[in-house]
Amino acid sequence: MSDPSASDNYAGVYEGRLQPGSRPALVIVDVVMAYLTEDSALFMDTAAAARDSNVRLAAAARAAGVPVVFTNVQYKPDGSDGGVFYRKAPVLKAFIEGSPLGAFPPELTPQPGDKVFTKQYPSAFFGTGLAETLHAEGIDTVLITGYSTSGCVRASALDAMQYGFIPLVVREACADRHPAPHDANLFDLQAKYAEVIFETDALAVIGRSSA
Repeated sequence: MSDPSASDNYAGVYEGRLQPGSRPALVIVDVVMAYLTEDSALFMDTAAAARDSNVRLAAAARAAGVPVVFTNVQYKPDGSDGGVFYRKAPVLKAFIEGSPLGAFPPELTPQPGDKVFTKQYPSAFFGTGLAETLHAEGIDTVLITGYSTSGCVRASALDAMQYGFIPLVVREACADRHPAPHDANLFDLQAKYAEVIFETDALAVIGRSSA
């Protein structure tokens, strides 16, 4: 007898579903040049396709009056504000203040009215004031996208849930270094913490908010 698939193993245990609220925001996590530049240690083959999905989502959100939030990463020259995370992942030197790898890509830059939160740790919510800002605006749902699926996207989705937001992770708008961690983390997020949706579903959530 063969071992059950992951889906079969989780069946009947993790099957809860969350419904989007009425006030979404789009949170674009760390879509910066470090992941899109081929000679960067953080380059990902799938990053460009995810960036393009984010371009479409951001345009739709702005047109619908849905808040658009960007995050980026930045450290002091000595990395002293990065703590254990910076020590564990020396590649984060790519985000030393002033590095061009920390810049937003020209196709996807914050526009007037968008918000930008600079962080030093994986979650978009940790130490940034993002949760307080969204709560103050009456946001109940966050569409989460960006890089990387297994890192900052996952951490942000988990924290969004813990802060009381409905987390919707947009599959095509996220990317990782390898399909295995990308798929595994989307599977686990869907099972336990968030709803993993397609770009078309995200656009529908945005459209309903506008209506």
